[in-house]
Amino acid sequence: MNKPSIERRYPQHDFTGGLARREAGDFTTDKRVLLLMGMAAIVGTGGALAAWILVSLISLVTNVVWFGNVSIEPSSLANAPRSVWMVAIPAIGGLVIGLMARFGSEKIRGHGIPEAIEAILIGGSRMSPKVALLKPLSSAISIGTGGPFGAEGPIIMTGGAIGSLFAQFFHMSSAERKTLLVAGAAAGMTAIFGTPIAAVMLAVELLLFEWKPRSFIPVAVAAAVSICWRPFLFGDGLLFPTSFHVHLSWWGILLCALMGIVSGLQSGLLTTLLYKIEDAFEQLPIHWMWWPALGGIVVGLGGLIEPRALGVGYDIISDLLGNHIVAKAVVAVLLVKAGIWLVALSSGTSGGVLAPLLILGGALGWLVGLVFPGEPGFWALLGMAAMMGGTMRAPLTGTFFAFEVTGDSSTLVPLLAATVAAYAVTVLLLRRSILTEKIARRGQHITREYGVDPFELTRAGEIMIEAVDTLASSMTVAETCAFFTGQSKTHRLYPVVEDDGRLSGVVSRGDVLRWQGDRELAGQSLGERVSDASIPVGHPGDTVGYIADLMLSADTGRIPIVDPASGKLVGLIARKDLLRLRSSFRSTETDRRPFLGTRPAEAR
Repeated sequence: MNKPSIERRYPQHDFTGGLARREAGDFTTDKRVLLLMGMAAIVGTGGALAAWILVSLISLVTNVVWFGNVSIEPSSLANAPRSVWMVAIPAIGGLVIGLMARFGSEKIRGHGIPEAIEAILIGGSRMSPKVALLKPLSSAISIGTGGPFGAEGPIIMTGGAIGSLFAQFFHMSSAERKTLLVAGAAAGMTAIFGTPIAAVMLAVELLLFEWKPRSFIPVAVAAAVSICWRPFLFGDGLLFPTSFHVHLSWWGILLCALMGIVSGLQSGLLTTLLYKIEDAFEQLPIHWMWWPALGGIVVGLGGLIEPRALGVGYDIISDLLGNHIVAKAVVAVLLVKAGIWLVALSSGTSGGVLAPLLILGGALGWLVGLVFPGEPGFWALLGMAAMMGGTMRAPLTGTFFAFEVTGDSSTLVPLLAATVAAYAVTVLLLRRSILTEKIARRGQHITREYGVDPFELTRAGEIMIEAVDTLASSMTVAETCAFFTGQSKTHRLYPVVEDDGRLSGVVSRGDVLRWQGDRELAGQSLGERVSDASIPVGHPGDTVGYIADLMLSADTGRIPIVDPASGKLVGLIARKDLLRLRSSFRSTETDRRPFLGTRPAEAR
């Protein structure tokens, strides 16, 4: 009579904590993504509304403290009166932010994106309601009182907090909370800039740390919902509409790449200076609560030199792209904006980095454009995108962002050349970006190189040991004990097989230690002792990732591999086989050899 297979004999045991064997396919996404899409639509609405509230708060604070008007209409600080108040207002704003960080939440310090990354990687994608409230409020005070920042970093953190808080009301995994957190961040960025594609690319290149349909689709849904809300919240139209009608020859693309290299060097210099100034703040003999006020004094002094360097500065971007500015003003904005931004950000105040990066990259690009052929505004656009892509290590985000805010499709190839060149320079010059360096200084290691898990590419049948040492089920306990004690070298675990090769169970050294000295067991066969034991088994077609999960769940270092149809033992996988697989995949990066143009060694 044929005995049932292993899985039918022990159906009551689940060694994987609910992990099911997956059929071979490109992706692991299941129908739960539909639920995430619906939730992402709600989060997208919340992120868009949060963006409108943040921008309105910035305008309100700006109008009240600088012009004495209660209004949420945007206003430029170019016409702000130059007086002692130009120094006092940013300092007072910095002091308020320091107090909010000290007695509210320290997480409001900085530009928001590193904090969002930390929440994703080490915080289980959980953000607190306090951060969702204090971050936009502190950023509005910082930018409204003259801080040279943008709203994108704060809205990324605020939108992320909305997504995280919404997810925390439901039974969701950390990975699912991360998806909704990033969906809120992408929705906020989309609402402010009108750049849904760039927002989704930012999510992929910077926040998700993966590219899976499970996360990509809901984030795209949130961005799409946000862009639908944008006309009602911010009005129609592009943020910086331009039309350069670029028609570059082949050598023109080389100039675009050169522009990217220049921007990459600029990015590396600014990143290095930023953290050197931050180190200098760390040496001050006063509490960090007072640092934003000191940074505010520097901001105010810079405003006395060039008032347009204060605040977000979208008007400067428009003038650079439209060539409505003179070289002297561009140099002044470049130097003053860089100086006050570096000091203010190093002081730990609240504000984003994207708008300053666009202005600094655009100003340098505009100056380079005085020498290069074509309009300076075109090179300013390339400088903006390259600065963004290189500094944030997100070249595709930089490319699509510049295209979406201008609507000029003729610039796509030049933009790609510039951003990739800047990306290459910053990757080779600096180990970490302006965003991840802060996290690294807090003791967290981050890698942003994504790849397919080799454990999911490989099947158990490819790495299993086929010549397995086994014990017969007819072997007695006494013989087994003698075998383990009499042999100089034995394995920790042996599969027990029946005469026809079917797997009956396993015997380990621990079993033998328990059996020794028990005379009642001595005459029993292994088949009698292990036939009722629960044993985790794998199939040759299982992924190695599934086998590794099985090892962890069953707390064992060896998994027998059986034929799913017959239950016969066909192999065994141990931990060292997993390590050997990782080693073989590492060799694909390090083992360099030619195959063409050389003769095999045996033919020489």
